[in-house]
Amino acid sequence: MAGVTFREVRKIYAGGIEAVKGVSFAVPDGAFCVLVGPSGCGKSTLLRMVAGVETVTAGEIRIGERVVNDIEPAERDIAMVFQNYALYPHMTVYNNMAYGLRNRGVPKPEIDRLVREAARILEITELLKRKPRELSGGQRQRVAMGRAIVRQPKAFLFDEPLSNLDAKLRVSMRVEIKKLQRQFGTTSIYVTHDQLEAMTLADMLVVMNAGRIEQIGAPLEVYERPATTFVATFIGAPPMNLLRLAAAELSGLLGASAAVPPEGGILGVRPEDLVLAPAGARSDGGLALPLTVETVERVGPESFVYGRLARGGDVIVRIPGAAAPSFGEQAVAIAPRHKLHVFSADGSRRINS
Repeated sequence: MAGVTFREVRKIYAGGIEAVKGVSFAVPDGAFCVLVGPSGCGKSTLLRMVAGVETVTAGEIRIGERVVNDIEPAERDIAMVFQNYALYPHMTVYNNMAYGLRNRGVPKPEIDRLVREAARILEITELLKRKPRELSGGQRQRVAMGRAIVRQPKAFLFDEPLSNLDAKLRVSMRVEIKKLQRQFGTTSIYVTHDQLEAMTLADMLVVMNAGRIEQIGAPLEVYERPATTFVATFIGAPPMNLLRLAAAELSGLLGASAAVPPEGGILGVRPEDLVLAPAGARSDGGLALPLTVETVERVGPESFVYGRLARGGDVIVRIPGAAAPSFGEQAVAIAPRHKLHVFSADGSRRINS
């Protein structure tokens, strides 16, 4: 096993298109790192550079102490699980899992032991004689994971491996992947655009946007203290509410001692940190937003209330229970001061602690 280190890594395609713009961070040995961000943010390109299927334009990638920029993919001692499974259709499950080991000259008895042990762990022993066309999507993904596990690599790379599965199966496979990673303790880098998947899997979360890193941290840390408005709205569902306020308004909310820039800033508050109160209610030093209820979404044990603010703009309030206000009802969304997030006017940095 080994950690993976990125130092000022860049990827520039023909025509000057810069997909990855000077990315630097280190994934500790044994960590489960998730790269998350919207389509086109550079996360898959970064993963493919680790795998060696994309060249590095500038910078350095290390697996352990070895710089791998110019090392062939087969010599990097990594295993990759793809979105489309990438199984050989003419081979049985057993042979799909054994193929890489045979190419490396592993003795036949050892191949058999490794394949059967991985199959036992993944609960696919009864599938070893089948071919991929005879398997469900979830079973194929288990086989793809088994093929990676038998390699006993220094690092696992996952490229959106669950995106082809239905919602229920994605949840169960998330649990399986996390259990397996903890069991083997192998450094893992996992790419997804699904923020819920990222939050539930990661030890270390790397949020990317437009080829750059917006924030790195533990999932809860990123959720509770987003560094930018991009992170604030990308991580969390529903997304954080954002309001543009003048300096005087921010000072009034945060107190005279707060360092508020003269151009004002952007105030953020998560839907679950707001409470709905009757029209005319006050906040006792926090935030109070008069609104008109426009839509209510009831999602099991909670509801999302969408309101139109009296000051202009929209707000989402997440409330527990089935009881919810009616369309057109007047109310006030209230949040205490310690639940407020304040960002610079351009959204590029967090202001309050």
